[in-house]
Amino acid sequence: MSEAVTRPATAGPGLLASLDPLLREWLPRQRWFAGKGRPVTGFSLVAATELLPAGGKLGLYHLLVQVHQPLAHGTGPADCYQLLIGEREALPPRLAPALIGHVTEGPLTGRTVYEALYDPRPAELLLEALRTRARIGGLRFEREPRQEVRSGLVPRAVTAEQSNSSVVYGDTFILKLLRRIVPGVNPDLELPLALAREGCPRVPAPTAWLRAELSGQSYVLGVLQPYIQGAADGWELALRELAKGEDFAAEARALGRATAEVHTALARALPTVTLGHIQLRSMVDGMLERLDAAVQAVPALRTYAPGLRSAFRALADLAAEGHTWTAQRVHGDLHLGQCLRSPGGEWSLIDFEGEPARPLAERRMPQPTVRDVAGMLRSFDYAAHSVRPSVPGWAESCRAAYCSGYAEIDGRDPRNDPVLLRAYETDKAVYEVVYEARHRPDWLPVPLSAARRLASSHLT
Repeated sequence: MSEAVTRPATAGPGLLASLDPLLREWLPRQRWFAGKGRPVTGFSLVAATELLPAGGKLGLYHLLVQVHQPLAHGTGPADCYQLLIGEREALPPRLAPALIGHVTEGPLTGRTVYEALYDPRPAELLLEALRTRARIGGLRFEREPRQEVRSGLVPRAVTAEQSNSSVVYGDTFILKLLRRIVPGVNPDLELPLALAREGCPRVPAPTAWLRAELSGQSYVLGVLQPYIQGAADGWELALRELAKGEDFAAEARALGRATAEVHTALARALPTVTLGHIQLRSMVDGMLERLDAAVQAVPALRTYAPGLRSAFRALADLAAEGHTWTAQRVHGDLHLGQCLRSPGGEWSLIDFEGEPARPLAERRMPQPTVRDVAGMLRSFDYAAHSVRPSVPGWAESCRAAYCSGYAEIDGRDPRNDPVLLRAYETDKAVYEVVYEARHRPDWLPVPLSAARRLASSHLT
């Protein structure tokens, strides 16, 4: 790591001024950028570390940058993003898709800057830093002492769209770099470490991780985990089976069992709490507030709002009658795309970050396990609407099999608590309506269909 040094004079405000006009155009086009639909008005530099010196064949900067935009609702801190910026005199053709732009002012004038994760040399540097537990400026590259990281593994960037960015090294490791970052304990590292201590085989144990220590605050920036060679993404697997008209119930049942195993291990590893009337009232108030905001953002939801509110109020009524529920740490954003099936047929759960748009403190709060169940039930519904012609009864079969598989491990079938399940599935559908309206309007009919169904559900 002798090449990686901190050079404050170069990696400072002048650097950001060079990049400013290019980032204003490039950032909003990235899948992981959360501020779509709002203009970028400026940047603030949180930290900059020069990993390879500028002006040579290849320069490399690690940046934490606050992006200033008009806020959609009220006031709040600017989002902070992690960027890995490479700079060359000119890009070779193989790096053309990674182009950010050509710098015309500031210390990088005349250089070409690009997304460095697509370049093997910077990706190799990150792995080597993790292997050697390097400290570079405020960056801390840490590794599980009992885990070994071999050098010389060939990197390749994962090009699929996602809310973060990943690099696979050989067929051994996958490094996920978080894009939108906040200070504090990130569940994407916290929960897999806790599950590893419990010996849970359903979640790849972290091998190494990247943090930043800045002004007394700690930021988790990335996690290196074993790569499951030949694994099938649950979403892609479901779509393939649907396209062939094949039944997916057996896989859904196995996935339900895997989910319950993770929940059981998390309940052993971390504290659980009991939710009574006061806690449930606060939780329901949050659901109602999100629904009201969604109706304002997506007028098409207004027709279903009274029925959707009834799902939340039914839960509040049960709590007022004295019903209680157990809450624990959960995945927080579970769907088919967060699950991998190995060639041997074993399911793993990944990506424990939770919903990135929600505050970190909320993502780390104990929740009823049905929150994850509801997320997976919604995912089966999404898959069923993704192929034409549709396969009648496919989603319903998967939903039933998943809940049955869950009950085989947990001992409790989520369907036996229909008020709680309906409330959480409704809350998830409301979130989906807003997300699709903002990011993928062609998909909006899927959650709106669920909203119609959930609004008309009458529980006895």
